[in-house]
Amino acid sequence: MTVPNRVVLPAMDMNLCEDGEIEKGDIDHFVARSAGGTGLIITGCCAVAYPVGCASTKEPGLSEDRFIPGLKALADAVHDTGSKLCVQMTHHGRIARIDTINDRPMLVPSTPEAPRDMSALADNTPAELQRMAAVSGGKAPTYHEATQDDIDWLVRCFAEAAGRVKAAGGDAVEIHCAHGYVLGGFLSRADNKRTDGYGGSLENRARLAVEVIRAVRAEVGDSLAILIRVAGREFGEDDGLTTEEAVAASKLFEAAGADAIHVTGWGRNAFSNFTDGPLPDKVGAYVELAGEVKNAVSIPVITVGRVLPEVGEKAIAEGKADFAAMGRQLLADPDLVNKLAAGTPERVRPCINCYVCVQENFWDDTPLCAVNPALGDETLLPLVRTATPKHVVVVGAGPGGLEVARVATERGHRVTVVDKADRLGGTLWFSSLTTPDNGRLLKWLESETSRLGVDIRLNTEATVSSIKALDADVVVVATGAVRERPSVPGGDLPHVHTGDTLRALMTGAGDTSQVPPFLRTMAKLGKLSGITKRPALIRAVTRKFLPMGKNVVVVGGSLVGLELAEFLAERGRNVTLLEEGQQLGVPMAMPRRWTAVRHAKEHGVVIHRNATVQRITKDHVEFRVGDETLTAPAAMVVVASGVSAQAPLAEALAGVVADVQVVGDAVSVDYIEGAIHTAWKVATAL
Repeated sequence: MTVPNRVVLPAMDMNLCEDGEIEKGDIDHFVARSAGGTGLIITGCCAVAYPVGCASTKEPGLSEDRFIPGLKALADAVHDTGSKLCVQMTHHGRIARIDTINDRPMLVPSTPEAPRDMSALADNTPAELQRMAAVSGGKAPTYHEATQDDIDWLVRCFAEAAGRVKAAGGDAVEIHCAHGYVLGGFLSRADNKRTDGYGGSLENRARLAVEVIRAVRAEVGDSLAILIRVAGREFGEDDGLTTEEAVAASKLFEAAGADAIHVTGWGRNAFSNFTDGPLPDKVGAYVELAGEVKNAVSIPVITVGRVLPEVGEKAIAEGKADFAAMGRQLLADPDLVNKLAAGTPERVRPCINCYVCVQENFWDDTPLCAVNPALGDETLLPLVRTATPKHVVVVGAGPGGLEVARVATERGHRVTVVDKADRLGGTLWFSSLTTPDNGRLLKWLESETSRLGVDIRLNTEATVSSIKALDADVVVVATGAVRERPSVPGGDLPHVHTGDTLRALMTGAGDTSQVPPFLRTMAKLGKLSGITKRPALIRAVTRKFLPMGKNVVVVGGSLVGLELAEFLAERGRNVTLLEEGQQLGVPMAMPRRWTAVRHAKEHGVVIHRNATVQRITKDHVEFRVGDETLTAPAAMVVVASGVSAQAPLAEALAGVVADVQVVGDAVSVDYIEGAIHTAWKVATAL
């Protein structure tokens, strides 16, 4: 199989099929990425024994001939746009929740010895827990240890499934031997406690996957390329698969007839280390693992795991991989490869690593993307040019305002953006201090609005009279949320900061009138030196010098409070986090939330849930948890609660401008996802 370039779309489940049959939505999704220049398209999990061994009834099936027409339609569509199609073949083993729903025991190499730690679910809302329970019907899993008959059946299922891919005109199959699925379960010591010929030594544990590879090769000959996906390392348990074992297994797979090795990684407990794998939060997380495999085999190696374009280029140039798989990057921007080929990498819309997409898989729904509203519904593109151009005035240059400006301009409207700040980004700029990926999104929005020639006016206050003078047909208010000081004794003390005053200090811009003189001076010096214009420099400098006391109390454990607590703790502060409710990190997507809570604890943040602030003094915060009154020392108090959606300017403009719209946190506090999606909805309807 020859592919047009070295970029691969790895398998990601879109849950758009019906009863195992590929439908138009699934085809549209993959075609958007192949038309965008991606060389090799790998489908999401396709069940070799559908519905047995499935994680979802919405995944494609490969167990009957009735699935071939959908596969053929997909293959033809991908080929028409110049790419190659690889179908991933799976049996989910101990993750096959459809077996549990249908009262079938899950097929495993050995019965699991103990349930996994699920304490992270304490930070899930009741609604989330209900949705997660619903996908398994509230039933507890049962297990069946594979017999020789089961093993023989599995091998036949994979071989026959590959035969159907061949009949449908596919180019390759990928045999999934990782992520806890049945073949990966046999390979890992943590899951395989067998004493027969399929357990014990690595050669024995790899035997089932080797037999599958050989059977598939016998079935399809040289008409399909055979890829095998293996974890270069399993994280979170001492007896998980090691890199040395993964390398040795890869050599066995090559000898059995595999044409390529796709090196992934896996965090063995999704509720504690999902962000170690399969969707890591570290850029280029598995490049070194792929490099170890590549040193041992002579067939091509694919690396995956937050592979940004520059990371993939480097990995290939250094001989650590032959192909770069970019999953979430291609969800965020299906045209990524074409933009790179055109020499315009700055036009690639970045993934911000927020995990909104994968969260939907936890309750068997179609993934969303915080920055790409068209994910899951490619019919929203291309944007339709308007027949009646308007002058659109956007108030606020945060993510919502800039996205309105970008989309409206693309559609042919004339757009003017006004913002009272001295820089673009609003809270997106500030959030990039604690979450650098947000800075990549802001850079892209800046680049796109500049390319499109959007008229942006900073240091410009928006009033009814100034807006009226602009003679707008439409005004879009994107002024963000309102942040209030706590209504408790001491809430107005000078060492108590809201997000607004803290942002003014860190950026050197905004109202610092209520800030103590020393901090005002430091903010001014930072602005004069240029430090406060560069988030990366602020992050670096504050690791060495942070002009605040040693003890900090953060009030509010939602998204902002949790990330800020970790940021300050990393910089040597003794941080106490007070959350009035039970859950922390809402509305972060679940995997990111679980990791953020874990990291905060690892950095020494003292967390109190169900805590109500009673009063603030000059040196401590008094709060109640249940019937107990407690105190925490505080040289600084940061209030990350009391955030509300308000748009007073929109109300004032009623009757002055014919069409007034509100987007982003000014209409509903939903952070970046809410800002981008509400902006898209308004801008595409203008």
